[in-house]
Amino acid sequence: MATPCSARAPQPCEGGHVAQTDPRIDTELVSDLLLGKWKQERLEARKLAADPRVQSPPGLTMDEHRKRVFEQLQVLVDEGAIQRAFPVSVGGGDNHGGNIAAFQELVLADPSLQIKSGVQWGLFGAAILHLGTQPHHERWLPDVMSLKLPGAFAMTEIGHGSDVDAVGTTATYDPESQEFEIHTPFTGAWKDYLGNAAVHGQAAVVFAQLITRGVNHGVHAFFVPIRTPEGELLPGVGAEDDGVKGGLNGIDNGRLHFTHVRIPRGNLLNRYGDVAEDGTYSSPIESPGRRFFTMIGTLVQGRVSLDGSAVRAMEAALLVAIRYGSERRQFTGADGRDTVLLDYGQHQRRLIPRLAQTYAMAFASERLLTVFDEVFSGAHDTDENRQDLETLAAALKPLSTWAALDTLQEAREACGGAGFIAKNRLTSLRADLDIYATFEGDNTVLLQLVGKRLLSDYAAQFKGADRAALARAAAGQIGERVTRFGLRRIAQSVADLGQVGRSVENLRSTDTQRALLTDRVESMVAEVALALKSAGTGVSGHDRAVATEAAFNAQQHTLIEAARSHGELLQWEAFTEALERVEDADTLQVLTWLRDLFGLSLIEKNLAWYLMRGRLSAQRAEAVTAYVDRLTGRLRHQALDLVEVFGISPEVLRAEIATGIEAERQDEAQAYVDAQIAEGTRPVHEKELRKQRQREQRAQNTHVAERVAAS
Repeated sequence: MATPCSARAPQPCEGGHVAQTDPRIDTELVSDLLLGKWKQERLEARKLAADPRVQSPPGLTMDEHRKRVFEQLQVLVDEGAIQRAFPVSVGGGDNHGGNIAAFQELVLADPSLQIKSGVQWGLFGAAILHLGTQPHHERWLPDVMSLKLPGAFAMTEIGHGSDVDAVGTTATYDPESQEFEIHTPFTGAWKDYLGNAAVHGQAAVVFAQLITRGVNHGVHAFFVPIRTPEGELLPGVGAEDDGVKGGLNGIDNGRLHFTHVRIPRGNLLNRYGDVAEDGTYSSPIESPGRRFFTMIGTLVQGRVSLDGSAVRAMEAALLVAIRYGSERRQFTGADGRDTVLLDYGQHQRRLIPRLAQTYAMAFASERLLTVFDEVFSGAHDTDENRQDLETLAAALKPLSTWAALDTLQEAREACGGAGFIAKNRLTSLRADLDIYATFEGDNTVLLQLVGKRLLSDYAAQFKGADRAALARAAAGQIGERVTRFGLRRIAQSVADLGQVGRSVENLRSTDTQRALLTDRVESMVAEVALALKSAGTGVSGHDRAVATEAAFNAQQHTLIEAARSHGELLQWEAFTEALERVEDADTLQVLTWLRDLFGLSLIEKNLAWYLMRGRLSAQRAEAVTAYVDRLTGRLRHQALDLVEVFGISPEVLRAEIATGIEAERQDEAQAYVDAQIAEGTRPVHEKELRKQRQREQRAQNTHVAERVAAS
């Protein structure tokens, strides 16, 4: 079988027509840039992902897949792949960032294995670690880590998904027996969609309303045994199998419900709230709301994990599609040969801007992981940093998981029928990652959380301001505004540059792109703030609350769009920061083109907004699209290099059409044609005969006309 095109070859694969003067990236430099701080952990995980023991062939039945994935969990344990995040005191490595980096790489082994391991160690185990105390760690974590104790993470309910604060399951304390009674009082309170719940789980961390002495102290987490080691459900515990799903069928998702199940008082994971023997409740955090968000915030690693995993899937999809598009030929070109797909402008347009987006998201994901590690390692563990981490994760996870679905689908279509074949993996990855958009937080709800944070920060800047001041801010007349939780603090607005429509001399300018992207976020937040301020004018009490709620609902779409744009700005900033670490001139040039393509694509996507608000003239709007087209065509010649540096080996990728097999087929076909021509046995096509007769007829007509003219 042919070897895929090498990113280090002096000339690209046939069809690229790269000029000798085109800059080429330093592949080792870019690879290291993408691998980031936890390079070693990522490389170790990729080596493991190449092991056939942790891969699952397509076509397994649900039961076969579940059995295989559970066995693969033990492979992870035996290879030392899951211990990084746990405390040294129980045999772990206290390496929070490295643990998530390695976890993200497993998505290409088998997403079912990745998420099943995430359930066992990233949710069930992590809940015991972060919500429990030392006695809980010593009692349960060694068995969790060794897989002796498989468990479920029982937060989501049929009736309450994203609204965790309102779950219906109760945990009522009985001081006489010193036990909690776990109970699901109605069907909507049944815990659902839980990995390990249908078959394998022997215990669950159950989130329930803690009630003692007649007072509900809000949602807390409890360790609840649910099965014997032999798989028999314990008294009072009920379970149902969710059955076949749209993807991730190697995971035994199911429902759990509890009928007056009693557990010891010590099974309350009591880091943030405890109950004494007599039923007295105590907590180091006085505010119930802050206590709840602090507890939930300790589980942010799930969103961080999914963000990077989605990026890895995007890299794989583009590696497949761009390799295939560099070899596959279709429709005869001017040179008489079929044209390479990637030489078509529309094919470039469908893949190369997504390549730019993938790079931006990769750099933003690394930044998010760094912030996560700083908080969870204790290096910068403050309330403010935890809140910023929560907001950053809530901004980036929706964008990357949506982008992964979009990129996988576009890559599938770009590969035609070959992309639909299961062994080329695009369809299975698309199916498995579908759920990423709604688990670990529904994407739209997460963006609403980001929008509310942006709005509250904006309100803090203008605390006490009247409507006129807010109106001036909304009109862009404030000289300095700050976008928070950015990868850098931005203190530059469009007003600093004058009117954007007049001041833009070069849309490729870093400052211009930053100004345009920042202005969109700030203007939308200001518009929402003004609308909410206006809604409460002239009314009070209940009427004011009703008016404000109605106004917020009316502005919800704008607020979510502001949050989306904020996340995109953070990604652009991460890419821009990465450029500052590149010293090789050619590499910097190519990556700058790629960053510009990402930034201008964002502006192009929202041209209507920029035009309607006078930020860009019609001529400048046309220039945006022209630059996007120009950069896309220019980067076509760099595309193979830019995907090869992802470092995804054939053993991990496992997509036949990305192995060079298409180039082999094309070479065989051309050799067949060349041999026929050389031997003179090539049949003449009817179309060519027609053309030949037409040429002969024209020549004859010309000859007759010349003779008539001469006579």
